[in-house]
Amino acid sequence: MADPDLSITIGSVTFQNPVMVASGTFGYGFEYRELVDVGQLGAVITKSLTLEPRSGTAPPRIVETTGGMLNAIGLANVGLQRFMEEKLPGYRNYPTRVIVNVAGSTPEEYLRIVEALKNCDDISGFELNFSCPNVKEGGICIGVDPRTCQHLTAAVRRLTDKPLIVKLTPNVTSIEEVARAAEAGGADAISLINTLVGLAIDTRSWKPRLANITGGLSGPAIKPIALAQVWQVYQAVQIPIIGMGGILQFEDALEFFLAGARGIQVGTANFVDPLTAPRIVRRLHRYLKEKQFRNLDDIVGKMRVSYGRPD
Repeated sequence: MADPDLSITIGSVTFQNPVMVASGTFGYGFEYRELVDVGQLGAVITKSLTLEPRSGTAPPRIVETTGGMLNAIGLANVGLQRFMEEKLPGYRNYPTRVIVNVAGSTPEEYLRIVEALKNCDDISGFELNFSCPNVKEGGICIGVDPRTCQHLTAAVRRLTDKPLIVKLTPNVTSIEEVARAAEAGGADAISLINTLVGLAIDTRSWKPRLANITGGLSGPAIKPIALAQVWQVYQAVQIPIIGMGGILQFEDALEFFLAGARGIQVGTANFVDPLTAPRIVRRLHRYLKEKQFRNLDDIVGKMRVSYGRPD
């Protein structure tokens, strides 16, 4: 039997396999190159890029917790100008696809970043981080309000034909409603879940363990929540879903595929074992071949239930 086809298509772009590395866990894609053959990955998602440079929150800003990690990095990054001058040239002849994660506090910030990068051939698409506070709307998270999500997605869509992935926060009442809004706005894919809000306290000092008090919880502790939300969104939209949240090994990734994800992102695991993502790629290939599956269509959304989205 021929080797299985691991490729996925998002918008007009085909990725060699569905295994990506999540924003904020792999730097700009250069930092891990001495450890990881990035050419084996489906894509690298850059750390969040904002219009102006950000130094981030004060330390301590990463805390290990039971089954996961809390972070309050504060979107620390070099800003658009330095990104274009210092990072962008490094993507010329880069061995896999690069998706730029875009963040901002106003819709205009997202639009200016995408406008500046939309003609860069070495960038394959954008992931819009809608977990940021919209200061023009009183600080409400952009990804919490379906109307704002749809309008901003549509505004970015008008700027570029490159694939648009909308990254959703799980801290909402109905993630399906927000996902449908992103789809209506022209998103080519949905990625979820972003981190959950968490808190850790030092019982000796009685002080929060993060300087920011609360932070984003990631890692294995959030996987059941992530799987449930991927399954919910899979039944609500027709565009591809990229799942993330606690993927440490191939079996975790397989659960996401079965729940409806067509792609996955490895995040916190990169801090534990940088070789996690390429190992999942190899194991996925072997699994499909052993099962005599032709491609990902044979596993995506195939969780065996007596109800759900009809074929």
